[in-house]
Amino acid sequence: MEEKVANNVYALRTKQSLTQEFLAQKVGVTRQTIIAIEKGNYTPSVLLALKLAAAFGVPVEAIFSISYE
Repeated sequence: MEEKVANNVYALRTKQSLTQEFLAQKVGVTRQTIIAIEKGNYTPSVLLALKLAAAFGVPVEAIFSISYE
């Protein structure tokens, strides 16, 4: 069984009307990193996950989840 990390970064970002560039600056990464996270091509570190949670004002669990395929 393969573990996959799913995320709601795109949904949360668009719901709050944030650009990828603004979110990237807010959490200290590049826009390309935000794109990779949104596409599911990059799993962020715990520190970055916590920064994203703080930026959105939600718990980490509201952004990231693990699925088993």
